[in-house]
Amino acid sequence: MGILTWWYGDGWRQRFQMTKESIAKTLDFFSVTLLLKTLFSPFRQISAGKVRGPINIQLQAFFDRLISRLIGAMVRSVIIFIGVMGIMLHVIWGGVVLVFWAIIPLLPVIGLGLTSSGWVPKW
Repeated sequence: MGILTWWYGDGWRQRFQMTKESIAKTLDFFSVTLLLKTLFSPFRQISAGKVRGPINIQLQAFFDRLISRLIGAMVRSVIIFIGVMGIMLHVIWGGVVLVFWAIIPLLPVIGLGLTSSGWVPKW
């Protein structure tokens, strides 16, 4: 009886905590919130500084910064999308694990019931 008390009490809480930590690690790995904050920042800070001089040099610097920001937004958007998909998969997988955690102790009882009823798998 002690194993069932642990399984459905502390064991389940520990499994839930492990799932939460795994999701937190995935969130930290992809840094989705940081990527959203810096979505339109220049990519790798290429040509991010101010330029003084003739108008053609200033226009060239402006378009360099604009292209750098567009590249940064595209790269960050792809990483955000992959990160959100990874986080969603982690949440779904964690839910599946927690459901199976509840079912596993019942499997021997179900198997014993099926065996005593005469059920035989057709392979």
